[in-house]
Amino acid sequence: MRGFYEQLKDRSKKRVALLVDPDGYDSKSLEELIGFINLYPPDLLLVGGSILFKPIEITITTLKLGTKVPVFIFPGNLFQLSDRADGILFLSLISGRNPEFLIGNHVLAAPHLGRSGIEVIPTGYMLIGNGHPSSVEYMSNTSPIPGDKADIAVATAMAGEMLGLKALYLEAGSGASHSVEPDMIGAIRKNISLPLVVGGGIRSELTALELFNAGADMIVVGNALEKDPGLIKDFCSARDSLNK
Repeated sequence: MRGFYEQLKDRSKKRVALLVDPDGYDSKSLEELIGFINLYPPDLLLVGGSILFKPIEITITTLKLGTKVPVFIFPGNLFQLSDRADGILFLSLISGRNPEFLIGNHVLAAPHLGRSGIEVIPTGYMLIGNGHPSSVEYMSNTSPIPGDKADIAVATAMAGEMLGLKALYLEAGSGASHSVEPDMIGAIRKNISLPLVVGGGIRSELTALELFNAGADMIVVGNALEKDPGLIKDFCSARDSLNK
């Protein structure tokens, strides 16, 4: 079977990923989410959070046993590693200047990931300001790129591609009041050839369509599904309408 990155490189298809924060679900609500996942399958399941009080392995195992969707780690810190996952988005916070999140934690994680054999996708992580401080901003001790500074975002994305990263992730922040602006997504899309992933503040099918049409290859939804897992139908509908 092809690795997920080989699928993501096919930019003729739009994709949907679900971000599952283990602390956001109990056993009952996670089973409910799995039911919707099986009815309206996304392309990828991401597991992680800024701080976790629950073991990441339990959520990963439950999702793998209950679905047929690839499960990747979306690491909030060095402790969020598991051999049970299918892969990991190896996030380098290129929008910030904290060396631990640019390369430091990666050096410590590399031996474990090398032994695990899971798929590793080097991903440039760009935090975009949305008007209020986010968990990522606080925990990483970095400042986001201002949401109205497309030129800085474009230059950062270009640098990430030139450095050899394999994907770019634009993050408005968990529970953001709004998503990354379509104009910024479009400007970045015109200047890079890498797969472009966008997350944060996506709560409706209309927003999903706007981001896809602006140039996002994959959207990531998380907080909205904790409140209403049935919304997965709308996000997958937006994807399917464009893939037809």
